[in-house]
Amino acid sequence: MGKRGARPVGGFVKIVKNKQYFKRFQVKFKRRREGKTDYFARKRLIVQDKNKYNTPKYRMIVRFTNKDIVCQIAYAKIEGDVIICSAYAHELPRYGLKVGLTNYAAAYCVGLLMARRMLQKFNLDTIYAGNDNINGDDYIVEPEDGKPAPFRCYLDVGLARTSTGAKIFGVCKGAADGGLNIPHGNKRFPGYDAESGEFSADVHRNHIFGQHVANYMKLLQNEDEDAFKKQFSLFIKNGVTADSMEEMYKKTHAAIREDPAHKPKPARDETKKVKRWNRKKLTKKERDDRIKQRKDAFLSKKAAKAAKEDE
Repeated sequence: MGKRGARPVGGFVKIVKNKQYFKRFQVKFKRRREGKTDYFARKRLIVQDKNKYNTPKYRMIVRFTNKDIVCQIAYAKIEGDVIICSAYAHELPRYGLKVGLTNYAAAYCVGLLMARRMLQKFNLDTIYAGNDNINGDDYIVEPEDGKPAPFRCYLDVGLARTSTGAKIFGVCKGAADGGLNIPHGNKRFPGYDAESGEFSADVHRNHIFGQHVANYMKLLQNEDEDAFKKQFSLFIKNGVTADSMEEMYKKTHAAIREDPAHKPKPARDETKKVKRWNRKKLTKKERDDRIKQRKDAFLSKKAAKAAKEDE
């Protein structure tokens, strides 16, 4: 007899994941398994009203990488998403912004570039000029009488956290000021206080013109000169100071509005020698020839060794 209360040996244990479980198991979508797509959000962003028939539902897709900002306008089809326009932070040096390509002010510039480029594509840029008075306050583009309606799209943030002051909303604000009709509020912009429920447009304006970075530059320069030179080395190299930052962003905005069109990369010069970090791939003939050379070298070495032993 076992101890009182002890588990019975060899008792019945129900197998939960049996054959029937696995026969009925349905794997999730590939991009869900990879953790890349939020299908709960995607469904609501791409499903169009039935009374609008085949009218595309446009999304402004914004993604951040370590060194770049990607902004695309797309709509969904059965075959996959169709990209109709795009703008990137690595294009901003062409407009005079050479450093800080992933901060809030740069995100605003990418949104502005996206908006002006998109409207130019559909010949709406002359009708909807957007917001020229950038003061950080709310701006929603209004339709013009007797003219085509403003281009409407919806912000797609992907898996990014939508916390107050997030850089992703800088792109949204830039696109809205550029003339796109994007439904949004001000509760996620920098300057919104959740406790009081008030929005400070001045705080938001300072972020748009990079003043939060300028203030930190001044603070770090006063406290630790070495850390300042290390962290802001590219700013120093390009002659960007805390005092000149606002003017730099104003010039960037003006340059974007003047010529938002995409410029293709210049064709690469094939005659110029490109530095390689790996070995060049050999052709079949070169590989066979290399093996032949190695065999000949081995056999000649073997024959020389044998001749030395005979002596």
